[in-house]
Amino acid sequence: FHTLATKTDGTLWAWGGNSSGQLGDGTTVTKNVPTQIGTATPPWASVSAGDFHTLATKTDGTLWAWGGNSSGQLGDGTTVTKNVPTQIGTATPPWASVSAGGDHTLATKTDGTLWAWGDNGFGQLGDETNVVKNLPTQIGTATPWTSVSAGGDHTLATKTGGTLWAWGDNDDGQLGDETNVAKNLPTQIGTATPWASVSAGGNHTLATKTDGTLWAWGWNTLGQLGDGTTVNKNAPVNIP
Repeated sequence: FHTLATKTDGTLWAWGGNSSGQLGDGTTVTKNVPTQIGTATPPWASVSAGDFHTLATKTDGTLWAWGGNSSGQLGDGTTVTKNVPTQIGTATPPWASVSAGGDHTLATKTDGTLWAWGDNGFGQLGDETNVVKNLPTQIGTATPWTSVSAGGDHTLATKTGGTLWAWGDNDDGQLGDETNVAKNLPTQIGTATPWASVSAGGNHTLATKTDGTLWAWGWNTLGQLGDGTTVNKNAPVNIP
């Protein structure tokens, strides 16, 4: 219920729900117009809004978090809520991207490593356990990960070879591995025909391939897959 955005001058802005301090303005007061967050020295580079928490990177490669933290989803080693940006981990090597899910967080570094923390009840961190983590934990090998997207309780990521991987909750087939069984470590999805990008929703997933095709799977009761039906899919379906 909250929104974050960056401007070309490197400033960061937030608005919407703020009950857990997820806007990062030092309050828990809801805002219905964009409110500037922190300073732009150094400039903010990217931002991702979870259910009640927020993560963002700066151009110096540092990572910052704020908002709800009951499952350690901020990654600062505590479960204490923060209403102002708090630096997470170190920028050696620099953080490259971050994605905030329901109550978990995934991020990549410039060396191609993947890191996860927060709620792990469905194995959505991908560390082969179902144990909550309140500090960044490396996932898989250093085979370069290129992008990651955290959904409600599931996670999708791509590697440099164009392969696609998924883990976490799978009740609605949102992992796309042709089952409805949760996975607590990365599981390859589909063929190695290069995947280009992926985006995990609450309980559904969308992804593109380098040939320009679009694919969807998971929960579809509201037609969120776009395949002309309202039937759940547990494997990637091509969307015209």
